[in-house]
Amino acid sequence: MIKQENTKSFDWVYYVLGLFFGGFTAAVISGGFGWTILGAILGFIFGAIFLNSIVKGRVH
Repeated sequence: MIKQENTKSFDWVYYVLGLFFGGFTAAVISGGFGWTILGAILGFIFGAIFLNSIVKGRVH
């Protein structure tokens, strides 16, 4: 049986999770809308760093 390799990229999942949980964490801690936006941006950046440094090159 031939094993088919998944060619779809799921990199966007790391960005969305970082964005959501960064904003959620900032909203719970500070309660302000401005801090929520900043937390979402920082979460997005940390998601990108995680994807490009830790997970890069790892096979499923």
